[in-house]
Amino acid sequence: MTAPLLPVPERPETIPISHLARAAYCPRQLYYARRDDDFEPPARVAAVRDLAFAYEDLRTTSDEALADRPIEVSPATYRANLAVLAEREDYDALVDPGVRDAFLRGRDCHGIAHKLLGVAPDPDDSATEASAETPPPTPTIVSPGTPPPRGVWEPQRVRAVAVAKALSWEYRRPIPRALVEYPTHGIVRTVRLTTRNKSAYRRVLWTVRSMSGVPARTDETSKCDACEYRETCGTKTRSLKTLLGLG
Repeated sequence: MTAPLLPVPERPETIPISHLARAAYCPRQLYYARRDDDFEPPARVAAVRDLAFAYEDLRTTSDEALADRPIEVSPATYRANLAVLAEREDYDALVDPGVRDAFLRGRDCHGIAHKLLGVAPDPDDSATEASAETPPPTPTIVSPGTPPPRGVWEPQRVRAVAVAKALSWEYRRPIPRALVEYPTHGIVRTVRLTTRNKSAYRRVLWTVRSMSGVPARTDETSKCDACEYRETCGTKTRSLKTLLGLG
């Protein structure tokens, strides 16, 4: 007698990679963004992303013309940063990526990789199953912000891992690293899929999936200064004792 087929468990709905980045900054910020459906990027973000596709031209742009672009350092410093960037082995691919603004859907998350390095335009199915000898593609994300002195900020680190894992799921091969570009400074940083970085990604993924109601306030209050919800965050969740001035 044939055993009855067991129902196949549904796969959890994939989460937008941008939501993971917000939650990595502060889960409470993600809550308010979801509540207000506030995920439209500021207008300047498009102009910043344009910089990431113009590095070669910007290396010889005049001070006056650079001053009109959304860079955050002096023209001399910017050109010096681009000169360092041009020494990277993957510089040509950064300047002219095989694929740009690629939508990726992985097992757990989905979102945009602003560039895919080492990928031919419009790859067919055979390209996604490249041999082990073929170098793996490298996804990049473009950040409109300022880079830290070393490495990348936590939200970009989580976002980079998420993009790499989504690309790995689609291409059915390990993706060992992703890049984070800070084009307002002409700086590119590498995020490797180390155990530590993957653990940070999994923690944030669990946080987003388990969110119910308003998350607790962050203990890192320095983040609040740059948060667009700082004026209203918590106003509906304070206790009666606090509202009466007794807390």
